[in-house]
Amino acid sequence: KGDLSESATLEFLEKSYWSLVEISHEKYFVEYGNDVDSHEFGSGFPRSERGRGIEDENAEVPRKIDPETKKLPEPKFGTEEFYKESYWNLNNIPNCPDSILGYIKVGINGINVPWMYYGNLFSTFCWHNEDNYLYSINYHHWGAPKIWYGVPGTETDAAGLEQVFKSYLSMKMRDVPDLLHHITTMFSPRLLETAQVPVYKLVQHPGEFVVTFPMAFHGGFSTGPNCGEAVNFATHDWISHGAGASERYRSFARPAVFSQDRLTFTMANHLEEQKSFHTCKLLMEELKRVIDEEMRLRNKLKEEGVRDVTEHVKLPQNKVDQLDEESADYDDKRLCHSCKHICFFSCVACQCSKSKVSCLRHSHYMCRCPVENRYMMVWSTEKEMKAVYERVKKYAGELESKLKEEGGETNKSEMKKQDGKDSETQAPGVSEDAKRHRNYKVDLSESSPLCKLPRNGQKFLMDLMNFAKRKLSEVTEVKCDVMAKKQVEKKVEKSTEGIEGDVKGIQTCLGASLVSVESHGEDAQTKVLRVVSGEHI
Repeated sequence: KGDLSESATLEFLEKSYWSLVEISHEKYFVEYGNDVDSHEFGSGFPRSERGRGIEDENAEVPRKIDPETKKLPEPKFGTEEFYKESYWNLNNIPNCPDSILGYIKVGINGINVPWMYYGNLFSTFCWHNEDNYLYSINYHHWGAPKIWYGVPGTETDAAGLEQVFKSYLSMKMRDVPDLLHHITTMFSPRLLETAQVPVYKLVQHPGEFVVTFPMAFHGGFSTGPNCGEAVNFATHDWISHGAGASERYRSFARPAVFSQDRLTFTMANHLEEQKSFHTCKLLMEELKRVIDEEMRLRNKLKEEGVRDVTEHVKLPQNKVDQLDEESADYDDKRLCHSCKHICFFSCVACQCSKSKVSCLRHSHYMCRCPVENRYMMVWSTEKEMKAVYERVKKYAGELESKLKEEGGETNKSEMKKQDGKDSETQAPGVSEDAKRHRNYKVDLSESSPLCKLPRNGQKFLMDLMNFAKRKLSEVTEVKCDVMAKKQVEKKVEKSTEGIEGDVKGIQTCLGASLVSVESHGEDAQTKVLRVVSGEHI
């Protein structure tokens, strides 16, 4: 405390932060309003009037979008209408052209519905990569800068960070094997550098976006009170990353945010949106992978004695036009009891249980009953699945022929493999940005609005907006009608527990349209980072 003067450079604050994390034996509590639902408490961006964002289904007065507005021309840059409809508006970007999250029509907090973040000095977002290895975009609305650290999203570099994590927290990971997924642990980038894991730093100022790529680990902290907003998106090249995330989650029995298999087949159902041979080929390869495994395991289980009741039990067909609320609810009912994977194509059940279903990989973990007591239920037949694959394969061939006609067998810019090596030593604009923010200092004087914002109370937002108008006129006006001190809903954790019915009732349950899902709420008003020497919680 005594080292802080009227102002502090970012370098001083960064050194102080890591000193507290790595050296200090004292405990520090930092207030952080993170993962605040923008539907319930408000977004910093205006809402689209053309239905480009996900509407709040729980609103007291649901908005009605006129379908005719979607036919209007794009609004002029700089107008209020532009900021409502621009796809740089974080409410809209998940549904922008070529973002496959646009197929998801149900709101998922933090995925296609933005989360707000109200930071304070040293409030921390710990090392993590995004759910389902999605892209993310973060906008800094107001306040003190954020310091980010990032590791490239290659398999080698991600594995390197995980190895450093395991090396320093091996004892803790014996009790919590998926500790890294809890987003509660921060360690210095110095440890990554020592282990020869590439790590990069950036400083995010108000009015700036930060984009993270699939599988890329990132973390950081705030240098003072601030307000940010973040959401996910996914381009067509994400499909292979999503497959990797799905496999990773199954190894930890962690439910995915949505079904990778469903989204893959939904993409295949919208082939007209595939404009690149490279991404269409990725889709074709993923289809082949899942179909080959599905057919191999079906045949193996039948040979072992598992009964196929497909001809006797007619299950509803999988919807592959979009992922809506009904589809999401239905998927919640068919999570594998062992790995929590959504059984999209088929599942195995046993006469001994009224609720358990299993994916084809883990049916032997279900129970100790004789194998003849188990039976397989199928949503997608082999004929249907292979017809989808052949259609995508044919379309990929057409795109490849077109590509060759336009000037070559491959598009080098598209087919370039991610080897973790940059063609440039510095990203464009880095030097200019460094000059613009040279000698920047965080005002920590008693008169600074950053230090006089009330820790509690209803004036929080007003101070944010007034200061933004007075001191940061170049930053888009913060339009958040939230208070950081309120309960917010966390992402719904999926579970198959509680499915009612007898053995025959499993098929009845899987044919229904409603399911009870337990929602685990968490108090967002005082999310804290507790820093203890040798242990970061």
